[in-house]
Amino acid sequence: MKTTKPLWRISVTTSLTAEDAVMELLGSTFGTTASAYFNLETGVSIVSVYLTGKKGLSAGKKAAIFSGLEQMKKFGLDPQPGEIEAKKVKREDWAESWKKHFKAMEIDKALLVKPSWIKKSPRKNQAVVILDPGLSFGTGQHATTSFCLSEIVRLQKKEQSKSFLDIGTGSGILAISAAKLGYQPVEAFDFDPESVRVAKANAAVNDVSKKIKLSRGDVTKLPLRAPEKYDLVCANLISNLLVAERKRIVNRVKPDGTLVLAGILAVEFGEVQVTFESLGWKLVADKVEKEWRSGSFQLVRKNSQ
Repeated sequence: MKTTKPLWRISVTTSLTAEDAVMELLGSTFGTTASAYFNLETGVSIVSVYLTGKKGLSAGKKAAIFSGLEQMKKFGLDPQPGEIEAKKVKREDWAESWKKHFKAMEIDKALLVKPSWIKKSPRKNQAVVILDPGLSFGTGQHATTSFCLSEIVRLQKKEQSKSFLDIGTGSGILAISAAKLGYQPVEAFDFDPESVRVAKANAAVNDVSKKIKLSRGDVTKLPLRAPEKYDLVCANLISNLLVAERKRIVNRVKPDGTLVLAGILAVEFGEVQVTFESLGWKLVADKVEKEWRSGSFQLVRKNSQ
């Protein structure tokens, strides 16, 4: 008889101002993407991740969350009340609950991202990406993901095929969108095997499996010298990883290409910018949303690194 592993919801109740930072904390702690729901009646945000397994929250993970919440205070964020809860949930309850919180999203007039249950019709010649939330997911709602999508749309030129690399693909939303918009070839990888599985499933739903090379990979273990370079590279990673692996990342961008860096707290963006500028990359576009700042960089001098 087949048994199904329990589904756990790990939640942190926090303030609206700290919502995105707590999402990043839970995501990095559990290796999956978090989501948030703001309760208008109570005035607090509930940030959650969903996990499968016999035990939802270990003592070590709980300690890591508490430590992260304390660190936020040093950056001027108030994560209060900061209450942590681990609760078993029914899969059908979980699946239905997200339908209340996810909406269709348009990026310019070129791209429409929506869950399958929303019947919104695309504009003429508008590419459509169908993406439902899963245990590992990113639906474009997060500020850093939406900036990446905007840059993918902005830099796409129909008369010229461009190549695309997605470092830390998560749900695969960026790679799928790039494939839908005509980028070729499109490659993507993630360290989390569950994210790769979900990304492949999402690619199949969107009928772009043959257009994307999806694999499990670790940015810290990539060859320093890249065998292939891309016109556009998106790296939606935490700032310390971006800084530590800067040479591996920039070596995968064509000399006339664009590098998009996201997943960065605004207070940490300065360090990231200085680090990449020291390698000859200039900030050419950026956006600040809530506590996050993302940017696009282009090479302005020959990199001798």
